[in-house]
Amino acid sequence: MGGEDGETSPLDLFLKIGLDERTAKNTIANNKVTRNLTAVIHEAGVIGGCNRIVGNLLYTVATKFPANALVHRPKLLEYIVSLKIKTPAQLEAAFSFFSSTASENFEVKEFEEACGVGVTVTAEDTERTINEVFEENKASILEQRYRTNVGDLFAQVRKRQPWADPKIVKQLVDKKLYELLGERTAADDDKASKKKKEKPVKVEDKAVVVDTPAAQPSEEELNPFLIFPWPEENFKANVHTEIYFSDRPVLRACNTKELLEKHLKATGGKVFTRFPPEPNGYLHIGHAKAMFVSFGLAKERAGCCYLRYDDTNPEAEKKEYIDHIEEIVDWMGWKPFKITYTSDYFQELYDLAVELIRRGHAYVDHQTPEEIKEYREKKMNSPWRDRPIAESLKLFDDMRRGLIEEGKATLRMKQDMQSDNFNMYDLIAYRIKASYNPLFTPHPHSGDKWCVYPSYDYAHCIVDSLENITHSLCTLEFETRRASYYWLLDALGLYLPYVWEYSRLNVTNTVMSKRKLNRLVTEKWVDGWDDPRLMTLAGLRRRGVTSSAINSFVRGVGITRSDCSMIQLSRLEYHIREELNKTASRTMVVLNPLKVVITNMESGMAMDLDAKKWPDAQNDDVSAFYKVPFSNVVYIEQSDFRLKDSKDYYGLAPGKSILLRYAFPIKCTDVILGDDKETVVEIRAEYDPSKKTKPKGVLHWVAEPCPGVDPLKVEVRLFDKLFLSENPAELDDWLGDLNPHSKVAIAGAYAVPALKSAAVGDRFQFERLGAAGSMPILILGERGYFVVDKDSTSEKLVFNRTVTLRDSYGKAGK
Repeated sequence: MGGEDGETSPLDLFLKIGLDERTAKNTIANNKVTRNLTAVIHEAGVIGGCNRIVGNLLYTVATKFPANALVHRPKLLEYIVSLKIKTPAQLEAAFSFFSSTASENFEVKEFEEACGVGVTVTAEDTERTINEVFEENKASILEQRYRTNVGDLFAQVRKRQPWADPKIVKQLVDKKLYELLGERTAADDDKASKKKKEKPVKVEDKAVVVDTPAAQPSEEELNPFLIFPWPEENFKANVHTEIYFSDRPVLRACNTKELLEKHLKATGGKVFTRFPPEPNGYLHIGHAKAMFVSFGLAKERAGCCYLRYDDTNPEAEKKEYIDHIEEIVDWMGWKPFKITYTSDYFQELYDLAVELIRRGHAYVDHQTPEEIKEYREKKMNSPWRDRPIAESLKLFDDMRRGLIEEGKATLRMKQDMQSDNFNMYDLIAYRIKASYNPLFTPHPHSGDKWCVYPSYDYAHCIVDSLENITHSLCTLEFETRRASYYWLLDALGLYLPYVWEYSRLNVTNTVMSKRKLNRLVTEKWVDGWDDPRLMTLAGLRRRGVTSSAINSFVRGVGITRSDCSMIQLSRLEYHIREELNKTASRTMVVLNPLKVVITNMESGMAMDLDAKKWPDAQNDDVSAFYKVPFSNVVYIEQSDFRLKDSKDYYGLAPGKSILLRYAFPIKCTDVILGDDKETVVEIRAEYDPSKKTKPKGVLHWVAEPCPGVDPLKVEVRLFDKLFLSENPAELDDWLGDLNPHSKVAIAGAYAVPALKSAAVGDRFQFERLGAAGSMPILILGERGYFVVDKDSTSEKLVFNRTVTLRDSYGKAGK
């Protein structure tokens, strides 16, 4: 939308500097702020746009800059645009400096010292400081729990790290509190020393009294990607520079000035990341975090993210997995800059291996895997480690041409067998795969051209460099591989990306190992890779989980280096409910039907009633309602009827009345028992067409649409945790821990006719919650959110339960 004379409108201008739409529109509503921000954008020379971090700082300048210091504003904007000032803390220090500086001139060195210009505080630095503060205050925190004065903790961190970004500090403090204290409890939220005595809650009500989780920070309050440096900062004086994280040293990237300048010229200074899955299975929820980190960073910095298949093992990879990964990445909402394969670079990788040999950094070895393991354990050099370069070059060429049998030779990097890091013990760079097969081992992407294949440790870092990746992001188990990663690139004189590891995402009551997942699938413990009980993304999608709920969960978990151990499954379910409670329309389905015959209603009579798709539906909104037939034969849940009534029971019983949701009150007048004189086979009841009866209980129901015609019959599948233990992977007999009741199929459920037009993927909440006055009534059962499964046919719908209505982490659905 353009302004007059072709000028950019204020809204477009504000969006270009990275403000979110809501903030931009609110700004336009304030004429003074609009004028200030427009002037700041022009002064800063970013009319064409800038990254979000710069834009947010410019917005702060426009709204908070001291009026008596306007003469200094252009200079401050230069510091912001050049990213010499890049955090809110630095900007606040600049405001303070200029407020007390009346003169037009100021001492640059004094200003930069006051604002921390050139001081870099990494996430590791901040986390180390927070760990120290928490250790010093541990006893008090454990005693006070979530009533701890967090502001005091912030002050202690700020005193030691004045230039740490407050948003990062908040993220890490919240994470540390959660690690130390676990989930919030009711006691944590009870700040009063004396509680007012409350009326006892009925049994059914107790089930929905749950802890309210701490409010999640908004995107504006917490940007998880602020912890990452910018590409131009990837320059150090020495490749062996170390930093310390949690008392252990890790290497930091460095590049010569020439290498960095060449890299920045190729990328235009943009952020380049990659999501590099191995196509040897279906992606799981751990990969969702990997996608969020790599694609999310690129998106936040207006950069590019590759989808790169790490296809260096032809024996385990399939075209099926490649196709699945591309599809699931798209479903998760990510758009790759390019789709590439490590095998695209096989020739370059081979040529660089030859160069590595020529430089004296690699050799052909003939040790068996067992011998390699033994020698590595003893820190002993291979007998072939010092063979002549020319000899290794010839043998490597023989390996490439298929002249050496598989297993008889490998190419190993000549690293450091005396290192304290076992990932520097002469790792394998190339191995032979079925060289005596006339067509070699076929590769799903490169065919049968090669019989030697690079290892992950060799190929991964080189392809990162060849693709000019700025941030190579992976999980913490790869931290010890940093040394090898940087060693190899340095040995070849290649550009070194910034490497950063984050904690692995592990969820309770499941397994994440592809080996274990593959065994579950191939041995048919589950019904394929997309079985709704699995934490594969295909399984979660089939279960009815949305990609946005998964991404929200991942964002909430965070991407720091802290090892979060096992994340409770209930935490994921909380995010699923939060979304489905807003997006899944309500409907009525009876899983285990019990026939109710209304004796004071004509058998041929039927009426259409209005039922709400949404709890807050307005009467004038026709689209928010659907029709349900009401006749003299209705069905309720078997569990909603008892032969003996009690005060704390709100279902139907002999002589008792309940309200049929959206319909009429009914009163049980008679009970028909089976031959065993115990089983209830039918209920007789009378309804109150005037609705003057006001029963407390409210039940869902389904009626015969026409006399003698059964309601719509559907199949409902109820899924529970796949494993009984929280961490089955640590068990020797992990398959023995499978939950025998993880899947229950109910074939004879009844649904309202409106569901007949439901399509695969449609989501619903099967109603179970009613109300009597202000008192919520919840009769526990198999209620929750459901999705139409792909097994549905024109003859029969199949529903999968996504999640139940309630949990122990968040609120119950409405």
